[in-house]
Amino acid sequence: MQRMIQQMMIVGLLIGMLGACAAPAPPAADTPEQRGHAGHGLGTSDEPYDALFIDSMIVHHQGALDMAEAALAEAQRPELRELAAAILATQQAEIEQLQAWRAQWYPDLPPTSGMELDMGPMEVATDSPDPFELRFIDAMIPHHEGAVQMAEDALNNAEHAELKAMATEIIAAQQAEIGQMRRWREQWQ
Repeated sequence: MQRMIQQMMIVGLLIGMLGACAAPAPPAADTPEQRGHAGHGLGTSDEPYDALFIDSMIVHHQGALDMAEAALAEAQRPELRELAAAILATQQAEIEQLQAWRAQWYPDLPPTSGMELDMGPMEVATDSPDPFELRFIDAMIPHHEGAVQMAEDALNNAEHAELKAMATEIIAAQQAEIGQMRRWREQWQ
């Protein structure tokens, strides 16, 4: 049931994002009050920033979970399998927390258009002759960089202290993982 709810949220978010892409660009705003969230490129000004962040990060984390599950199934290196298990544990817990906040803070708000930031790859490439481990790293590094960018934006724009605290944790954890994956990439080439 939980997986079905997540998939419904993802479909709703993607539909909203596609609709936002097809809509004409709004006129430029002259003041911060007129810009709302448009100054951040994060969706329409009538959507609460925290809801935009939550909806986007849930989708983003789901992409990481999918890649980590693939790593558990295909990776040969135990250290990469260990990283995948850590990603699954951490990001599943964060998804559950984000869903709880979403339900508590915005119970009647439909899925938002999401943040208009680059999330990075959402899956491991299958069209490369590179070993799975390198393809995973090549996908997960920019994926994590997307999460860091989203979290840094949340530090500046989120209203709820809880989201800012989670954003700080995301930045620290994912920057550390990026550093580790870069070292592995150099060693395993």
